Amino acid sequence: MKQSVFMEKYPIFTIEIPKEESKYTNIDEIIAYLKEQIAADSVATLIGEFDHCAHTESINGEINPEIKGAKMVIFCFGQKLPKPEMLAARPRSIGVCDMGGHFVITFLEAPIPAINKVIEGWIKATINS
Repeated sequence: MKQSVFMEKYPIFTIEIPKEESKYTNIDEIIAYLKEQIAADSVATLIGEFDHCAHTESINGEINPEIKGAKMVIFCFGQKLPKPEMLAARPRSIGVCDMGGHFVITFLEAPIPAINKVIEGWIKATINS
């Protein structure tokens, strides 16, 4: 898992998983697995799934030709709502992108380090041991 800053302002975590090293063969299987993890978590709540490629195609947007598919699972870990500004940092999402020979899975850093560890664990569990 690589931590970086995207577009000079977004702290993100990213991992590239060659398909032969993944437990899953496609995006939908990974998204289904992530939904199971969210459902099993005592705090997380599933909000939905977003097909970014389908949306971008529907508005005649631009998609990198190397991207074969891109979906996101959207959820929230919100345990506290101390001030309205917290809404800007929520909900969470995990993006899963099919790049042909490998998957790229990414998420925006959460304000609570323990949440990042949970999400990292879910993602790393998609890799064959």
